[in-house]
Amino acid sequence: MRFTQYFREMRSRPDRAIIKMECIQRVVEHPVKEVIQKDGRIRRWAPIEEMDGRYLRVVLLPDGETVHNAFFVRTFQE
Repeated sequence: MRFTQYFREMRSRPDRAIIKMECIQRVVEHPVKEVIQKDGRIRRWAPIEEMDGRYLRVVLLPDGETVHNAFFVRTFQE
């Protein structure tokens, strides 16, 4: 996986540091939902069982490979 500088900077926040890289990879490879934004970025969601099934949202750049952001969402709707 590749990462933006923004993602690297956000990883220092305590709420983001708990997100394991393998969880991000899992969402990228096996999302339960995907939405392409108007700017071309791709949002993908998947539940993370080891986090009590909370949904992780990963935002990719338009190349579909570079991670720009990753965070747990409070609400998720399919």
